[in-house]
Amino acid sequence: MVWNDSLACCQQKYRSGEKKPYLSQLQKQFITQSKNTEDREWLSEVSAIPLQQSLNDLNQAYQNFFKSTKGQQKGRPVKPPKFMH
Repeated sequence: MVWNDSLACCQQKYRSGEKKPYLSQLQKQFITQSKNTEDREWLSEVSAIPLQQSLNDLNQAYQNFFKSTKGQQKGRPVKPPKFMH
């Protein structure tokens, strides 16, 4: 849930010509603030560690993708992050 919400935000920012949000901004919006919404209040019942790790993983996926597009990473090209089902 946190991964998909954050990825959607990053993609929307990209489409509108904005930079990808910082990890701290994503954590605040999609973990801290989401816990106070009716749709996502159940996130308060879950440990914050796996929620934070999903954003760390998304951040790493973007870093790998950007390095790949700039030719800074060896091996086959890395595709951008995808939504989880």
